[in-house]
Amino acid sequence: MTAPPPSGPFRAPGVGPLPVTTVELSVSCQDLLDTDIMSKSDPVCVLFVKNQNRWTEFGRTEMIEDSLSPSWLKKFVIDYKFEERQMLRFAIYDFDSSSANLSSHDFLGQIEVSLAEVVSNQSKAFKRKLGGKNGTIQIISEEVSNSREEVTFVFHAKDLDKKDFFGKSDPFLEVSRSTESNQYVVVHRTEVVMKNLNPRWKQFTLPAGSLCNGDYFRDLKFSVYDWNRGGSHDYIGSFHTNMDRLSKGPGPENQFTVINEEKQKKKGSKYKGSGTVSLQNISIVTVPSFLDYIQGGTQINFSLAVDFTGSNGNPNSPQSLHYKDPSGRPNQYVTAISAVGDIIQDYDSDKQFPALGFGAKIPPSYQVSHEFFLNLNPESPFCAGMEGVLAAYYNALYNVQLYGPTNFSPVINHVAKFAQAYQNDPTNYFVLLIITDGIITDLEETKRAIISASSLPLSLIIVGVGDEDFVEMNALDSDDR
Repeated sequence: MTAPPPSGPFRAPGVGPLPVTTVELSVSCQDLLDTDIMSKSDPVCVLFVKNQNRWTEFGRTEMIEDSLSPSWLKKFVIDYKFEERQMLRFAIYDFDSSSANLSSHDFLGQIEVSLAEVVSNQSKAFKRKLGGKNGTIQIISEEVSNSREEVTFVFHAKDLDKKDFFGKSDPFLEVSRSTESNQYVVVHRTEVVMKNLNPRWKQFTLPAGSLCNGDYFRDLKFSVYDWNRGGSHDYIGSFHTNMDRLSKGPGPENQFTVINEEKQKKKGSKYKGSGTVSLQNISIVTVPSFLDYIQGGTQINFSLAVDFTGSNGNPNSPQSLHYKDPSGRPNQYVTAISAVGDIIQDYDSDKQFPALGFGAKIPPSYQVSHEFFLNLNPESPFCAGMEGVLAAYYNALYNVQLYGPTNFSPVINHVAKFAQAYQNDPTNYFVLLIITDGIITDLEETKRAIISASSLPLSLIIVGVGDEDFVEMNALDSDDR
């Protein structure tokens, strides 16, 4: 007689969940090499991870202009796997052009370190000299909370110190949170309000996880600076508070005296502060997760658009991205369709997928079309399951003539029309996958189409295939502005 399995979720002997936690890495540098002649360096930190002895780019921070001691706002969020040695490379570059190719930027130094070594320094920030170059790098790690709240603020200031000799200050507000290592990491910078000692900064929104890691009693530091074009911003002063206090809203409790410690030390009891900052408005909302929407009945409607322009190469040539391989091996387009579609199809209840193509001459007239149905059925673009989508792709591949130009806006507008019908209905969400070999011909029209669709329940995924430089695609991503 065998014993019954233990109560709760059953796992086979010796099999357990992988010990994984998510950590956030905040990066700053000091005393970087200055490679610019007329100004200071404009540094960016690029993180690479090592997989099977190959370094792969994981992410990049934003660029900070004219700074040799940058503190980047963008954090690296990465899974920390206790039982693996995860090697990281932090490389610093001076960005001087719009190219995405790192070789076109000045290299300022790098370090290679294991994630475990960074995480084990939580009692104090991890610091190290940059290899072969000037400067040091500091990395602060912290486990990420699962807070789903977002906080929206409005602050204004009054009677700030005048720091400019020939005019008023140009103030901006910098928000930092304390960490478990008793350090502060910057989480937000407001815009600069030019020539104003009584600025009202624009509303800004932060996830509570980024702001205080879900801990409402964690110390927050608000610093006010006078912006200078050369990057050496003048410190006006700062104050401390926490989310528990801020959550009480506008009022005397959330009016803060800005203190400049050096001026306070010099003037003693005569010092009354360097101005005040007041909370004008605060809003705290819980953001639903993807799972909340799915469990609440939201349907995901997946659409596909494939680039059939001549730049993909002759489909009869092995060098073509649309290669008709006699052996049946999938070309790059088929691989991309399957990789994304196989995941998304599980969230689409009817498994009927509209599949579009653009940039080809289509039968019977062989006129160029930037919005045709892959199955070449003029009545309906729908395909049954991913098998139907792939069958429609091959049907188009063997019947159309690759041509051009590469216009994205028609297919974006096509799907946006359907999404618009559900603009105020949370039961349907639309995903458009565009697969392309690179160069966008109608970039300005595409931008306008995306802006027009930005309020709709629609996500746009662009997958690049081939070896083109996809740097132009950055113009379609508004994360940093």
